[in-house]
Amino acid sequence: MPVVREFTLPDLGEGLTGAEVVRWMVEVGEVIAVDQPVVEVETAKAVVEVPCPYGGVVTARYGEPGEEVAVGAALVTVAVAPPAGSGSSDGDGLPAGVERPLVGYGVAEPDRGGRRRRVGAAVAAPAVAPVAVPVAVPVAVKASAVVPVISPLVRRAAREHGIDLALLTGTGRDGLILRADVERAVAALDGRSAPAAPAAVPGSAAVPASAVAAAEVVPLRGLRRAVAEKLTRSHREIPAATCWVDADATELMALRRQLNAAAGPKVSVLALLARICTVALARFPELNSSVTEDGSGIIRHQVVHLGFAAQGERGLVVPVVRGAQALNTEQLGAELARLTESARSGSLTPAELTGGTFTLNNYGVFGVDGSTPILNHPEAAMLGVGRIVAKPWVHQGELAVREVTQLSFTFDHRVCDGGTAGGFLRFVADCVEQPGMLLRQL
Repeated sequence: MPVVREFTLPDLGEGLTGAEVVRWMVEVGEVIAVDQPVVEVETAKAVVEVPCPYGGVVTARYGEPGEEVAVGAALVTVAVAPPAGSGSSDGDGLPAGVERPLVGYGVAEPDRGGRRRRVGAAVAAPAVAPVAVPVAVPVAVKASAVVPVISPLVRRAAREHGIDLALLTGTGRDGLILRADVERAVAALDGRSAPAAPAAVPGSAAVPASAVAAAEVVPLRGLRRAVAEKLTRSHREIPAATCWVDADATELMALRRQLNAAAGPKVSVLALLARICTVALARFPELNSSVTEDGSGIIRHQVVHLGFAAQGERGLVVPVVRGAQALNTEQLGAELARLTESARSGSLTPAELTGGTFTLNNYGVFGVDGSTPILNHPEAAMLGVGRIVAKPWVHQGELAVREVTQLSFTFDHRVCDGGTAGGFLRFVADCVEQPGMLLRQL
């Protein structure tokens, strides 16, 4: 007889307590192999595929796209067929009662060929013959026309009250079904009073229901919720201060053009700024630090894990270049380019998004000059770089057109005073204006 095994959402690392279902990769009744990815979920760190350690027939799956599943809660159940001629083990080939571990879970190498990065390594398994078992479906699944619903909260409310969304007429823009529409349908079933539908204003022309503007609460989930919580904590706990200075970047840009005229990989402005940061942190190591959880001490980090702001498909993320102080400009450029591409494709792993000790924020790419950003908790400092633009500038006693940028430096006032922060920023500005100064540090 087949054994129905329940696969629960595993701990995806970094102390996460749950994940949001993005899309299902298998259907109820489908035959799956051992370690086949069954669902794609979004955590606070990344979007990952979750493989199931059992091979057999999927009998049920739990959670709809947009819903959050807690760690340890059921994801799918699988009918596992026992091996032929054996009655002492389950369908995964282990003795009865022994749960098979996820193969390679959490240590898979990057999958360069795909859009997403796999959490676990897929392991080939013999095909499992279909098993005739009762299929328990937690949520009714049926093929139907696309229902105009955006909010997962609306879908959940309809499901909990047994409302068929396909039968509702939405009062939102372009027929969008709102929460109020579901509440009216529920009230109609049990006789309660319901929120009134939008009505035309007396004395005015009739307004179509689809044209009535409506407000809707968008839930904070996944990455956005993690960012919101982190920024709130940073703003609440860290006494941050910001100083800034304008710098003449003409010589730095000339150096970049000179380097890129030679054979070899191209050098980006971000790579040059990253190299300047690592040199500056060697001179001011107190800024490569963080305050302990209880606030009783300061942790001085011996290596620089350099975070940098990058725009990805899930929004602004901060990938981390580990051991940046040991990389030269060309190596920094290669790692920055690799992580930037991973951010754009949405394939960054949780490990590549955590553990930073200092952040470089090049917001000049958005066409702005200055900013006073919130620190990336628990880091103690962040260097911001505005756009590099031609401006009138006094150079060697004469007015000239130079390439100028604004540098801003936000720091945790608990780890240093203004003199240290000012010294760091001034050194960075001097390196931007006279990049030859870096030769003293190499």
